[in-house]
Amino acid sequence: MTDENNKLLIDLEVRIKQLLFFCDSLKDENERLKSEIKLRQEQIDEAKNDLKVLKTKYDSLKTVRTITAASVDVDTAKLKLSKLVREVDKCINLLK
Repeated sequence: MTDENNKLLIDLEVRIKQLLFFCDSLKDENERLKSEIKLRQEQIDEAKNDLKVLKTKYDSLKTVRTITAASVDVDTAKLKLSKLVREVDKCINLLK
C-alpha cells in the first residue's frame, strides 16, 4: 500500500472509532432519558392518586357542609328568602 492509502485507512479507522464512541454515548444518554421518563411517569401516577384522594375528601367535605348548613342555617335561609321575596315585590310594584 502507498502512504496515501495508509493515511486514508488510518483516517477511516479513527472516524469509525469516533462513531463507535458517539454511538456508545448516545446509548448511555438514551438509557438515562428512559430512566428519567420512568421516574416522571411514577411521579405523575402518584400525583393522580393524590388528586383522586383529595377529590374524594373534597366531595365528602361538601356533603358534610351541605348537611351542616341545611340543619343550622334553616332559619337564616328563611330570613334571606323572605327578604328576597320582599325586594322582588317592591320591584314589581315599581314596574306597575
